[in-house]
Amino acid sequence: MRGYVRVWLAAALAAGLAPAAHAQHFPPPVDEPTAAQPVPPEPPAKATKKKKAARPAPPEAPPPVVNLPVDPDGVPPPAETAPPAPGAPAARAKAAVPSHAVACGGAFAKNSSHLKLAQVFGVQNITFTEVDGPQNTKLPATVLYPKDPKRHLEVLWNNQAARADTSLVVINGQSTWTGPKGLRLGLPIAALEKLNGKPFQLAGFDQDNAGTALDWQGGALEKVPGGCKVGLRLAPDAKASDEARNAAAGKTLMSNDAIVRAVNPKVAEILIGY
Repeated sequence: MRGYVRVWLAAALAAGLAPAAHAQHFPPPVDEPTAAQPVPPEPPAKATKKKKAARPAPPEAPPPVVNLPVDPDGVPPPAETAPPAPGAPAARAKAAVPSHAVACGGAFAKNSSHLKLAQVFGVQNITFTEVDGPQNTKLPATVLYPKDPKRHLEVLWNNQAARADTSLVVINGQSTWTGPKGLRLGLPIAALEKLNGKPFQLAGFDQDNAGTALDWQGGALEKVPGGCKVGLRLAPDAKASDEARNAAAGKTLMSNDAIVRAVNPKVAEILIGY
């Protein structure tokens, strides 16, 4: 506004200076009164616009309230504590549970030992004792979980003094251990044939080695990865009649023989050896 007034005053002064200078060179006659120079009217003052008052800045929004979980004692955890990201490992990872499957490697490899089994399964879950052998004999062996029939497992060694150099791993009784190719106790003979891919030869149930698999006939159980061999013994079903048991006799039989299928034999013992 002040700039506008200054420009207007400069224009007015310039307009007034010209008549004044002209009067000095050509004065009017004495007998004539000097006409009064008209004074231009002052322009009406423009209404001063009122500056809008600056709006006060809005107050800063308060930080969002986070409802933290409350512990049983009523004290919430520290605010900086964040839950673990999805997929992140737990702070307290559970100890790895050993697999209850016998493979021709790892803890049951050819070069295994009593000490290695103790390291894998825990010294509290292993013992060295005698187990039942053929024809009512006793054999020294390492036994895993000796007090748990479901996890019982026997390992015999070629070097008994050092308890090393795996000779035979035996799954029997009520054990739930599994062997190569998914072998397990209680497996029916038809399922066993399926694993082998063809019928196999076994001893008759009237022999000393009753129900023992003698020849896999070139099936899948003939060769197992890892360099070990699989043997097993089958036992007639408890519901099989005496007549059917007596008929399933002979030095050698085939698994698909009618007299063998009549007693519905199942896997009663699994042997994994080197």
